[in-house]
Amino acid sequence: MGGKKKLTLSQAEKALMREAQKKEGKKETKTKEPARVEKKIAGIIPPDLKDDKVLREIQRMKVLTPYTVASRFNLRLSVAKDFLEELQRQGLIEHVSSGRHIKIYKPI
Repeated sequence: MGGKKKLTLSQAEKALMREAQKKEGKKETKTKEPARVEKKIAGIIPPDLKDDKVLREIQRMKVLTPYTVASRFNLRLSVAKDFLEELQRQGLIEHVSSGRHIKIYKPI
């Protein structure tokens, strides 16, 4: 369980040289600002059910979950859940399975 072993003279010299190079390198390099990512605000208005583009997009998806719909149409999850329930009422999609927190649909 002892402590750390003592370095040999050549190992100590190399370690000092590496530290000196790091300090010189840090002075020369400029600090970079992290790239700013613009935060998109999710929409609260669901897409129009009569729009052909929306219906084609839904028909192409293999599985419809609130998360996939919210991601695809830039919606909030609560709006996506209501949107899926409305599509089910209209008969455009059918309910496949549901768990405790998620419902899974598929296009007809």
